[in-house]
Amino acid sequence: MRIAAQLYTLRNYTQTGDGFRESLRRCAEIGFAGVQLSAVGCMNGDSPEVDAKAARRWLDEFGLSCCATHRPWPSLAASTEKEVEFHKELGCDYTAVGSISGDFGQEPDSYRRFLEAAKPVAEKLKKAGIRFGYHNHSHEFIRDESTGKPCMEILVQEADWLQMEVDTYWVAHAGACPADFLQTCSGRLPVIHVKDMEVVPKDGPVMAPVGEGNLCWESILSACRSGGTEWLVVEQDTCRRDPFECLTSSYKFLADHV
Repeated sequence: MRIAAQLYTLRNYTQTGDGFRESLRRCAEIGFAGVQLSAVGCMNGDSPEVDAKAARRWLDEFGLSCCATHRPWPSLAASTEKEVEFHKELGCDYTAVGSISGDFGQEPDSYRRFLEAAKPVAEKLKKAGIRFGYHNHSHEFIRDESTGKPCMEILVQEADWLQMEVDTYWVAHAGACPADFLQTCSGRLPVIHVKDMEVVPKDGPVMAPVGEGNLCWESILSACRSGGTEWLVVEQDTCRRDPFECLTSSYKFLADHV
């Protein structure tokens, strides 16, 4: 398993081309083998400051792989060919949606409608050599009143073609066991998001660098190994200190345990 940085953690530093390039340099300096491109402001819009070709040059310059992206569902659905070109330019064979689109809603049937719409998109991406995944938060674990089961089970059990970009923090936030959930997705876990959960005075449970919180990393990493995980992607949506320092702490912990 290789270790990457999810650039959503550094979104405030990647709004300009110079900031993006420097962020890549610092990620490589920490020791990361790759990055996931998400919320990179300088690459957004119809005329981005940094296009995929320029991003690929900088990735190559610093010896980094683009292990995954998060892409907007409307773009994946309506402009699949452009998305294929974008990922080919980056040398990236994996993309995921960051959550279910608001247009679908969050009822049990919402997930089924999403799967119905996503399957032909995933098939087009697969033909181009790009895998398609789903990144969870905690709302997917809302229980279906008619069955008593979390809606997340719909994604896992009714779409074996869907890769599962499991986020360890959000699984724990939902009250589920990350290691157990990873085991239910075995074989569909090429990329997962790793972040820890600690409890601090006044604020209670908060996100933390990997190894600084209370999640059971021995069992989580064991489930990743047996489940075929290729990339452990460090993500920390909110940091209580400098994000680069948090990424460094996570990297050092994982490098000692992978």
